Amino acid sequence: MKYTSIKTMTSTALLTLLLTLSLTSCSDDFLKETPRTAYEPGYFQTEQGIQGGLTSLYAHTRWIFGQYYYAGTQNGTDESTYAQSADNNFKDTDMSGVGSMTASSSRSDALWNAAYSNINTANGIIENAASVGLSEALISEARFFRAWDYFMLVQSFGGVPLDLGSGELKFNINPSRVSVRNPVPEVYTKAVFPDLKTAIENLPEAGRVTGGVTKTAARLYLSKAYLSYAWWLQNPNNIATYPDIARSDPDGHDAAWYFQQAYNIALEGINSPGAFKLQPTFYDVNLGSNDRNSEIVLYSDHCEDEYFNAASLSYSNGGAPESFAVWFATWNYTEIRSSGISTVQRDAVQWGGRPWTRMSPTIEVITNTFADKTNDSRYDGTFVTVYPGNWAKAGITDESIINANGLPVRNGEPVLTFLDEEPTTPVTYPAGAGDSNIGAGTLPGRADWVIAPSGISRIVYPGIWKLGTYRTDNGTGLGQPNGAITRPWSIAKFSEFYLIAAEAAVKGATGSQSARELVNVLRARAGKWRWDNNGNAEKIVDNSAAMTAATPATIDINYILEERSREYYGEGYRWFDLVRTQKWAELAGSYTICGSAKGEHTPVVYTRTIEPKHYLRPIPQAQLDRMTMSEAEKAAYQNPGY
Repeated sequence: MKYTSIKTMTSTALLTLLLTLSLTSCSDDFLKETPRTAYEPGYFQTEQGIQGGLTSLYAHTRWIFGQYYYAGTQNGTDESTYAQSADNNFKDTDMSGVGSMTASSSRSDALWNAAYSNINTANGIIENAASVGLSEALISEARFFRAWDYFMLVQSFGGVPLDLGSGELKFNINPSRVSVRNPVPEVYTKAVFPDLKTAIENLPEAGRVTGGVTKTAARLYLSKAYLSYAWWLQNPNNIATYPDIARSDPDGHDAAWYFQQAYNIALEGINSPGAFKLQPTFYDVNLGSNDRNSEIVLYSDHCEDEYFNAASLSYSNGGAPESFAVWFATWNYTEIRSSGISTVQRDAVQWGGRPWTRMSPTIEVITNTFADKTNDSRYDGTFVTVYPGNWAKAGITDESIINANGLPVRNGEPVLTFLDEEPTTPVTYPAGAGDSNIGAGTLPGRADWVIAPSGISRIVYPGIWKLGTYRTDNGTGLGQPNGAITRPWSIAKFSEFYLIAAEAAVKGATGSQSARELVNVLRARAGKWRWDNNGNAEKIVDNSAAMTAATPATIDINYILEERSREYYGEGYRWFDLVRTQKWAELAGSYTICGSAKGEHTPVVYTRTIEPKHYLRPIPQAQLDRMTMSEAEKAAYQNPGY
């Protein structure tokens, strides 16, 4: 089988591309890597080869996260839609008629291409590491990533190949241009579950290096895999699978059994956390200066070192393995004007960064998902809703500048504010761009331009603070906001154990904690404030009692999904959540947003066409083109409808 990113499936091609990159190494505690240009079959029979292969397993996540793959995990869900400057990377996944999802355009190709290179590397490590005297703990790092890749693939594409040319789960050193897809149950029961079980037994409680995988990471993904497979077996909305097969388990278990296993393993993760724990506030989880904290179970690393980051810190064209996805959700705030002066400059700080205007939140995200903005800190800890003046950093010496209503604003004060709620006095908007140059409006007595939730559009909308640029080399100026993001991309968080267990409990699993009790752990945390992010001021408030009291007495799956969106908005979880629960069409079938021109503040409802076939992504066309099977065989290999 010949994959698009594996030139010949030989060990010479084994992640040569990945291995020439350097996994982040900002200190001696991080994984380090020596760039190489070729690897021979015997290389995995040396300790140096195994260590290099292990490092590449971590590095391969950079070819998936923080780039265009993000568009397919976010856009077209109830969290995101395309923004004013979007191209078909974003419109094709919106499902609203402005584009079309095809085998050539789906950005899930990034996952397919990176995963199979990595799987073969993992196969080589698993087969050879013991013979060179390395421990099962090290081998289990490879088992974890092989399972992780297969889990990501089976959720996205359905059944996928376990045989790369030398037999199922075997290291392949010979070119192969044919392929057979294993059905979903085989992928889970032969690849995902066994590897993760072994990893739990043998991985350490604390990573052998900073960011190294642990028992906790393996438990998190095993519980999540059990949960996803249970939903697949249950198939509540009769969504077709591919390759077509009866929804039965080879080991004879039913969906209820797997929901219970998901609950049990998640509780094990909570009760045996190792080095992991929840951060005290939601704000702390995503604060740039607190990256790599105890809540982050798995991340794709980046840092402020051009060599180890494999990216320029001053300018980026936007390509793998760089991280730049947050630019998609950043609108062009630099167009704001106050008396004709650019008062909000492009800044290398967490609220700022480089604007691309490719994706925006829907109005329902602001008004429904994050309805409680008073008690719940997660809205404030997710979005940029206040854009402060920073013209002094650009060398503009005016102490104050006239802004809305002819009133002055000073450096650091709000120039533009997205209001939390619809005001009693309606916002007065201009026709077109107006004096703000972005179509923002005014409220009596306020010096800042304002936009109400109903006025959020495809061109002007709140940015995502939690993913934002964070640099320590800015000095007193604007820094270098055009460089690739230097923060680690959080792939998995300890908090998800609570929501996995709660979801399993909603589906019938039983144990020491109910769904409501589990959800309330995170809701109580969400009620604790130590900083008003958009107010840029200390805020010591504990609303945890109000938060937990407001939790429904009976939790259903829709409420679990709402909580997941409040916890993980914009982090690339949403498409998987909606597909797993088969709620995609129900919850994301329509959305509301204003238009793409400055000054458009009339909400419009858009309808999406989400068909059963869309619950699987298409096999990348480039993969099919490089196989020497007949056209009929290729057509049968592709998911139906593509």
